[in-house]
Amino acid sequence: MLAIETANFIQAVAAGLGLSAILLSSALAFDVVKYLGAAYLIFLGIRKLLSPENGSESEIKQESLRQIYWQGVAINILNPKTALFFFAFLPQFVDPARGNVVAQNLLLGMIFVGLAIVTDSLYALVISSFARTLRGNRRFQTGGRYFAGLVYVGLGITTALTGAKK
Repeated sequence: MLAIETANFIQAVAAGLGLSAILLSSALAFDVVKYLGAAYLIFLGIRKLLSPENGSESEIKQESLRQIYWQGVAINILNPKTALFFFAFLPQFVDPARGNVVAQNLLLGMIFVGLAIVTDSLYALVISSFARTLRGNRRFQTGGRYFAGLVYVGLGITTALTGAKK
């Protein structure tokens, strides 16, 4: 959750400063970010699908929280749809008559990130309450590994194949 919101914060600042507009106005830049993100998702999915079958506790904890955090930041930073969201959504609520447009965009972006931290934290807390029960279920671990891997690959392929045709 913190990784996603860190990336959202970076995207919100980029949108507030107008950097998202540069990304979205350049078809090449947009496509580079889109395909890098798609490739990374497919890589993570294949790695998940090919991970060892044995779901022991030591294997589950192979990746440090730092690795997991930076993977989450990379995935969300490489998602051009987040930049598109901030670019398309936030300006609707900006009023040039009320002062600095950049400051208003930054404030709106920070409000979005703050609300997302609250809601995403609640989702994480609810789901984590089931973690201990599910961690001991070998069938769930195997199915979850395949499900997560296929979702990553599917999202990567979908990301690569969708988007504006320029």
